[in-house]
Amino acid sequence: MESGNLSENGNNGGSPPPPSSLIFLGTGCSSAVPNAGCLIQPSDPPCEVCSQSLSVPPEQNPNYRGNTSLLIDYSQGDGLHNYILIDVGKTFREQVLRWFTLHKIPRVDSIILTHEHADAILGLDDIRVVQPFSPTNDIDPTPIYVSQHSMDSIMDKFPYLVQKKLKEGQEVRRVAQLDWKIIECDCEKPFLSSGLEFLPLPVMHGEDYVSLGFLFGQKSRVAYISDVSRFPASTEYVISKSGAGQLDLLILDTLYKEGSHNTHFCFPQTLDAVKRICPKRALLIGMTHEFDHHKDNEALAEWSSREGIPVQLAHDGLRIFMDL
Repeated sequence: MESGNLSENGNNGGSPPPPSSLIFLGTGCSSAVPNAGCLIQPSDPPCEVCSQSLSVPPEQNPNYRGNTSLLIDYSQGDGLHNYILIDVGKTFREQVLRWFTLHKIPRVDSIILTHEHADAILGLDDIRVVQPFSPTNDIDPTPIYVSQHSMDSIMDKFPYLVQKKLKEGQEVRRVAQLDWKIIECDCEKPFLSSGLEFLPLPVMHGEDYVSLGFLFGQKSRVAYISDVSRFPASTEYVISKSGAGQLDLLILDTLYKEGSHNTHFCFPQTLDAVKRICPKRALLIGMTHEFDHHKDNEALAEWSSREGIPVQLAHDGLRIFMDL
């Protein structure tokens, strides 16, 4: 695949930006940042990152982080746009209020879920706010792509979002209308979502659990992997420069700055993976309050210069324009 153009927030040297873009709705861990525990039981001295998050408006504060979520604004250059949402976590409503309004996103055309943990699905009830209003649910349902394992769990958590018909005597209540579509956890089984092809990337999220990342884009190859503790060899091959081909952009999980974690990459493992995979560029997501956006990006700039791979922490609201 040829390399596509990629620019941040539309800054493309004076020329019109590429027609598609990626909007980072959330770049934080499950508990989000600021960490509530730091605020109700402050340390001495107080947590600098969480304290700053209270004093600076969130839209001006890259250390304010919601649950990991990506919105793909996909256009083939014909003026038509499809909006594809990856994950709908606990902070989804806040992300709509903050970033859909800022970037003028009118709706969601399809949804893809990485897994069924709380920080990926507990905003599903709020999908109705990005759908047309109908008190009788008389709207076209939004396609939502999910593994069978996640589907089984969602049926238990949100039965009213899954049922096809009302039971006798059951009142109509306005709820999100979703068209559930099962995808396979197989990096040889692509699927289409709103006209864009996605390849599932099974990864370990703890040794007892498989989560999905996704590879997408023809003109630019992008891999989004939000929850990972280990790459199976077959998945790493698909996204590696030494394997199936170099990525234009790798979006990758990093939870803590030091040490290790049983269900997530931490900073050392993330950087090791970036070196192995060798993308043209990497952006990191899933950070706790241990990360200070400005200070750690300064350190990453030195690492990037030394290793020859540009790597930075992403932030909520970041928009990357690119050809897909």
